[in-house]
Amino acid sequence: MKKLTLALAVAIALTGCQATQRQNATTGESETNSATKGALFGALAGAAVGLATGDDADERRKHALIGAAGGAAVGGGVGYYFDQQEAALRKELLDSGVQVERVGENQLLLRLENGIGFHSSSYALDPSIHNTLRGVARILVEYPDTSLVIDGHTDSTGSDTTNQVLSERRAESVRSYLVSQGVAAGRAVARGNGERYPLCTNDTTTGRACNRRVEIQILPLK
Repeated sequence: MKKLTLALAVAIALTGCQATQRQNATTGESETNSATKGALFGALAGAAVGLATGDDADERRKHALIGAAGGAAVGGGVGYYFDQQEAALRKELLDSGVQVERVGENQLLLRLENGIGFHSSSYALDPSIHNTLRGVARILVEYPDTSLVIDGHTDSTGSDTTNQVLSERRAESVRSYLVSQGVAAGRAVARGNGERYPLCTNDTTTGRACNRRVEIQILPLK
């Protein structure tokens, strides 16, 4: 119990100075940002490892401090990177119609909904989306330590084969444009999902429109 209390105290001391809040874009409520959560968990893990080593109490306390500091740095680093990238993308894409979603602690999702970027049944990028994608590319170039998975989706209208090909080509169109704007080609892969993963019902016009989309997942580099 004493070891756990010490680990917690060390972790809080090391992470308290950077504990900040952000507003959840969906609920509007305040929540602890990823950097703080990651640093706290990392510090706890590092302190616990430190406490398990050493020949006496003083040495174990020293090891706990060193372990907590190292764990906080590692744990907070990725979360902080994504916090900063998220803020930059939200600012860049304000009023663009492209949604920016936080998925878990270390993943972002950009969603180009129906009507943004493509004409019906076409995979050629509409010029109206070029400025938005240039903005996305600028932020991605500023934050190079992420990988991208670009997913194309369709509604259920048409054959499975047609929808699969259309979704693949739309995803690749977005990928190619981002690469043309300076995003490293090796960071990004394009995938087509056809009609397999609807967000909404395909029984209504509104629902089908919801399902016609391209999504860009932004993930940590492996």
